[in-house]
Amino acid sequence: MIFGVERRDEQRLFEKYGQTLYHPKGEPMPTISMFFGILVSIFYGDNAQHHTPHIHVRYQGKKASIAIDDGRVLAGDFPSRQLRMVQVWVDIHRDDLMADWELAVNGDEPFRITPLQ
Repeated sequence: MIFGVERRDEQRLFEKYGQTLYHPKGEPMPTISMFFGILVSIFYGDNAQHHTPHIHVRYQGKKASIAIDDGRVLAGDFPSRQLRMVQVWVDIHRDDLMADWELAVNGDEPFRITPLQ
């Protein structure tokens, strides 16, 4: 068991919880990746609040918005160990995340991105 989730259960959890999350404004936030129990979603509709491309992450009831350009926390509270994993993942997949951001801005479905292994 790693971070409370067995690896073999991650796909089942992704299928159960990772289809589409909803932003508090009621807009869909497609889940683009999941690793070590962390769900990663993207939503462009709150661009006015954060003024930068970003992702949303969830882990055991904690939520945060993370900037794509540098991995900083824009809003929310996230456990430091999981935050570091997200920041490494963002650094590895920055180009893919920016491409997904552009798709989301244009109203297209973003692509899934390889999880952190």
